[in-house]
Amino acid sequence: MAQQDPQFTQFMHCKLIYNPGYAGTSDAYCFNVLYRQQWVNFKGAPKTMLFSFDAPVGALPMGVGLNFMNDQIGPIKTTFLRLALSFKYPIGPGNLGIGADVGMFKLGTSEDWIVPEPGKIDNSIPGAYDNGSSNPALNKTSYDLGAGVFYQIPNSFYVGLSATHLTAQDIKSSGSPKYDVARHYYVVAGYTIKPNPVHWITPNIKIKSDAATTQMDFNLTYSYNNSLSIGVTYRLEDAVAPMIGYRVNKPGSKLDGLKIGYSYDYTLSRIKGYTSGTHEIMLGYCIAKGGKKPQTVSGNVRFLN
Repeated sequence: MAQQDPQFTQFMHCKLIYNPGYAGTSDAYCFNVLYRQQWVNFKGAPKTMLFSFDAPVGALPMGVGLNFMNDQIGPIKTTFLRLALSFKYPIGPGNLGIGADVGMFKLGTSEDWIVPEPGKIDNSIPGAYDNGSSNPALNKTSYDLGAGVFYQIPNSFYVGLSATHLTAQDIKSSGSPKYDVARHYYVVAGYTIKPNPVHWITPNIKIKSDAATTQMDFNLTYSYNNSLSIGVTYRLEDAVAPMIGYRVNKPGSKLDGLKIGYSYDYTLSRIKGYTSGTHEIMLGYCIAKGGKKPQTVSGNVRFLN
């Protein structure tokens, strides 16, 4: 009944993993690393590591990006590597990115997937183990495709619509049951309200669906002087997550600098009695795209220029 793609509470800081159209729309060279330890103390709980990079392509109306993600839940280990390309179109004060990504999807299962009810092994589960026998494990690499559109006005507004795993292929290795990869659809959006230059308030939303189940995250973040931020996310019927972050800006720029963030998910679902929550850490760095050098003007005092 669950979705296959991992979830991130700090989704507003890792937009590229959801939408290749985001690549380059900030006109900055950005790196992000995110680590998520979900449901601490719950045996076999998900652990996810993400690295992403995106940048504009010189003077061309294009952006490029790279996503590498490793996700492990119980006996299933999944690795994603995707390259993104977007075409940018200036619209008003922002950029519209229309993009696609292509890469590889590697799935592996171990042979220690112990069935919950002895004697009732499910032959459709790769690696399922029961009473000394097991289904063949799965270890297979396949291609992966995604697409999306994304509009952004930096430090003001963003909205994106995208889909991952467009081919929805069946992954199967010799002798093992197959694994059906489901398409996932995403909507992300946010708008920054600025009562004054120091105090900013940003509501964010993420909707994720695989056409069978749908998850919605609602976030509200307050930022002081575009540096210190605090917020809270509510994931429908699943968790509430306070978060804190800090951005170190370079003088004269609101894009350059280091940013760090931490969130803690307090579980609201029925498994809350078995876990102490979820931890997520984010580290990022952006370098603003260089503009034209100002023209140097010199004069001669003899002519009073």
